[in-house]
Amino acid sequence: MTKKNKIKTLPGMVSDPLGKLMTVSWRDMIVLLIPGLLLTIGIGWLGFTMIRPAPPDTLVIAGGQEGSSFENNAKKYAELIAKHGIKVKILTTDGSGENLDLLQKDSGTADVGFVQAGLVDEDDTHGIMSLGTMYVQPFMVFYRGRGDIDHLTELRGKKIAIGPEGSGTNTLSLKLLKENGMTAADVTLLEIDGDDAVDAFRQKKVDAIFTTSELTRTQTMRELMRLPSVHLMNFLQADGYLRHLPYLSRLTAPKGSFDLGLDIPKQDIQLIGTPVELIARSDLHPAISDLLLEAAHEVHGKPGMFRKPKEFPDAVEHIIPLSEEARRYYTSGSPLEYRRLPFWLASLVDRILIVLVPSLIVLIPLSRAIPPLYRWRVRSRIYRWYGMLIKIEREMQLNQTPEQLDELHQRLVEVENSVDNLHLPIAFADQLYVLREHINMVRLRFDAMRIA
Repeated sequence: MTKKNKIKTLPGMVSDPLGKLMTVSWRDMIVLLIPGLLLTIGIGWLGFTMIRPAPPDTLVIAGGQEGSSFENNAKKYAELIAKHGIKVKILTTDGSGENLDLLQKDSGTADVGFVQAGLVDEDDTHGIMSLGTMYVQPFMVFYRGRGDIDHLTELRGKKIAIGPEGSGTNTLSLKLLKENGMTAADVTLLEIDGDDAVDAFRQKKVDAIFTTSELTRTQTMRELMRLPSVHLMNFLQADGYLRHLPYLSRLTAPKGSFDLGLDIPKQDIQLIGTPVELIARSDLHPAISDLLLEAAHEVHGKPGMFRKPKEFPDAVEHIIPLSEEARRYYTSGSPLEYRRLPFWLASLVDRILIVLVPSLIVLIPLSRAIPPLYRWRVRSRIYRWYGMLIKIEREMQLNQTPEQLDELHQRLVEVENSVDNLHLPIAFADQLYVLREHINMVRLRFDAMRIA
């Protein structure tokens, strides 16, 4: 019995096979970890190359003429955005047309700007996007005289100030005159800015002014309404204008809305209005987009003469497409980190998450797959010797010559030596012992065959 269980040490065998046992097989672990790490690094690198850069520290807003609603709103935006450490530069422009040119053509001149709807065609929106409608500005026609005028055609033969070339007021004025079948032969058009137009009107150098808050201060409009023989045109065909130019809106100046004490106007006046959009370059940083929309809610969300509380800003899309970031904001607001953290820290967290989340998507399944793969790899180093051992045992059962038996014996010795030199984790020591016992059983059968 003792002889059967005795393990014979053959020449060349390692005398201390237990010295090859270790806690972890780092070779197998590294072989498994390297592909996973390379995959994770690759995804991280891809995320890093596609990651949004840090938000710029300076924002340029194309405003409007001095004292106009465009400029005043831009100043309010600047004050709110500056609280987050972003410097804001406001450009003085002639209005919507120039703002649009700065955003589309002059690279880097402006990042965002106020633009009156209806200035671009559907095939001319490349490189720009809308952050929504900020408010609707009324289009007002002031005229001098005693009779009531409620049709633009009644201004034939008059001198009309329509705003400077490049302004949204100028563009809309020309469109409205065209819709009424009027040309330069029917009226004298003066392309002058708001202040010059008001001065000319007061000096009776022009008979009418076409204006919007893009060009003229609200206070100036109130002063015009108080002048003797100055009237605000009542657009009786307001609904008809909306059929021809769908982006327009129908507005009402209620009785006494300009001056309650003087009861100006003395009756409700129907007006038409144009939406004012906040237009941005297509490469505007998403975090800056959120800051602008937060400021827009603060500035335009309050009630006014022509807007209800929280009516604006609005996600209404006209010709210029609404940005995806704006759609997300109108649906769910700013990301959580921007609502809870300082702007600079939220921006950093946002960029880290872009790399971290995809990496975790790979690492979590990988961490679950590595242990079974590790066990399989270590066991495969044991099982391969079983294959060789079975082959030797089968060949032993054949009629072999002495020379062939010596060759089988040598192969058995090599298997036994190799198994004794295996580097295995100690957790697999039981399987190593079982393999060594099986090798010894085969060797004992071999010795019995040679003796026989």
